[in-house]
Amino acid sequence: MMDFFYSFDLAIFYFINHSLSTGFLDKFFSTITDVNKWYIAYVILAGIAFFKGGVRGKILVVGLILLIVVTDQTGYRILKEFFERLRPCRALTDAITPLGCSGGYSFPSNHALNNFAAATFISRLFPNYKWVVFTVAALIALSRVYLGVHYPSDILVGALIGTAFGYLFSLAALPIAKKFQVTKNS
Repeated sequence: MMDFFYSFDLAIFYFINHSLSTGFLDKFFSTITDVNKWYIAYVILAGIAFFKGGVRGKILVVGLILLIVVTDQTGYRILKEFFERLRPCRALTDAITPLGCSGGYSFPSNHALNNFAAATFISRLFPNYKWVVFTVAALIALSRVYLGVHYPSDILVGALIGTAFGYLFSLAALPIAKKFQVTKNS
């Protein structure tokens, strides 16, 4: 059974990493996967939310900081160290890696985990933005397979765990936001 899943994972990996490979997508996914670029985007959005989003905006900023610390450490320090899955660019000799092969383990993808956690949390506090934040999270996750540093299952599991964390954090944040809004309106 595990052989079937691994074969399926490889087939999807090769389709994304080989069949879709173009110069334009190399540049696009290399840009979108750059952690400095998406941190900057989230910081800008958080700043706007903090100053223009009222109570929910302030809760969003504090919640996002705590959420990313928790998800990043859970993925990097606990899950990756437990599973020790080699990145495809280390395990497969024919993986196409426009940015080279980074170190560390691949399962789960922290890019997917962190971005889906943030997207879920943001979309629960500000539902009008769900399509934007989930599209960005999905493109960042897809970039990791395209660039040869993650298997599809790495991003799928990272996205699922991140979504769960984002949802749980929102369960704590939404009642706080509601309480402050009721107090403010009283």
